[in-house]
Amino acid sequence: MIGSNLSRWTMSYFAIALAWLLAAQCLMAVGFGYPATDLASPDTLVLVHIVGIGWLSMAMCGALLQFVPVLVVRPLFAEDWALPAFSLLTAGLVGLLAGFLMLGGRLSPWLAVFPVSALLLMAGFGLTAANLGLTIWRARPVSNSARFVGLGLISVIAVATFGGVFAATLAGFGGSTFGTMTASGVPLHAIAALGGWLTLISVGVSYRLLSMFMLSPDVDAVNSRMTLFAGAATLAIVLIGGVVAVLTTVTLDVVLMLAGIAGLVTLALYGRDVIGLYRRRKRLKLELNTRMTAYALASLGAAGILAVALVTTGSFSAHVGAFVFLICFGWLSGLILAQLYKIVAFLTWLETYGSVMGRMPIPRVQDLVAESRAALWFEIYFVSVWIATALLLGEAQFAFRIAMAVMTLATAGIVFELIRIRKLAEVTGSRRLPDGVAAPRLMLPRAPSGTADRRA
Repeated sequence: MIGSNLSRWTMSYFAIALAWLLAAQCLMAVGFGYPATDLASPDTLVLVHIVGIGWLSMAMCGALLQFVPVLVVRPLFAEDWALPAFSLLTAGLVGLLAGFLMLGGRLSPWLAVFPVSALLLMAGFGLTAANLGLTIWRARPVSNSARFVGLGLISVIAVATFGGVFAATLAGFGGSTFGTMTASGVPLHAIAALGGWLTLISVGVSYRLLSMFMLSPDVDAVNSRMTLFAGAATLAIVLIGGVVAVLTTVTLDVVLMLAGIAGLVTLALYGRDVIGLYRRRKRLKLELNTRMTAYALASLGAAGILAVALVTTGSFSAHVGAFVFLICFGWLSGLILAQLYKIVAFLTWLETYGSVMGRMPIPRVQDLVAESRAALWFEIYFVSVWIATALLLGEAQFAFRIAMAVMTLATAGIVFELIRIRKLAEVTGSRRLPDGVAAPRLMLPRAPSGTADRRA
């Protein structure tokens, strides 16, 4: 399954990530940032980084702390690094958001906040990447899924480096080279984040999770390696070709076009692989997480079709916000929320009942969830994402805010279901907390053995 050893801080990462997600959605629902303001406005930058760092990256870090040891069948290199990384990322994000609010005139200016925040974020992502990377490195040779994670870790280092360059420029440091990179390198920063760090890792992890949860044969190694090579080529074009283009006379549009083609090839190969996983599954009745993952995968496919349509019609730059929104909330957020529903349930079950399994009657993992109720929230969530994307394309700002309000409500419903799982709310009677079993904490690490609170 997901692992017999629990990462102490995974639930803390998940909790703060979900809080940031709800915060971002509430801001969009009240008209803060895009589409009420320009994509490059300080308010929009606040939203972008709440979603990208606070929600997506924190959730990804928490998941990888638990999952990478499973992928490579080795313990995490340094479990103790998780809390410092968590603290650095949180402090760096808060500082960065304060900096953007200063640029927008909402706070008194202090431009030194940008390099300070950038250093904190670089340290946090660097510590996380080192921890996970060394775990993978010590386990060589590793599976293609682990190699996808490795590519993602290279991407996040690049993302953090770009961010450091931008922060130095905003603070008045770095000279002309940094200024040139800041003026033209934002697309590279965004692609490395969404396409490299977040999507490549999601692809690699999904191979293992979908196979595990649907009892499907693993994707053929040759096929997954083709997808891996295509993703690596896309990343190389963006990071190497993009930087060369920005710092020379090469047109960046050419690099972005080549990266787009390589990205579509990667998407097509990945689509072939996941369709095969669903078709060859032995578990005919899909659990909620795998059904909702199909919705996320459909959103990814729709985003690819949308990108082609926008580029073909010459309107990509005008509607890039709608494309990014669908990637962030339909594909990435949809996938993470769907898998969190299963992962939180399993980790809660393992934390609570793993030590007494086989010695007394205990609930099953599926007894901790109420899928029929949660399914409604997930369906409302995805429908609202798709409607909101269409409204962005139609530039219907007020209607978009209504759709965001509905999406926020659905997300709150999903979070409520996750809280109920942690509280064992669906388990009744003597099986809930038999002798020797302690209730899990909501988000903080488990108490030492013998001191845990047994209260409901």
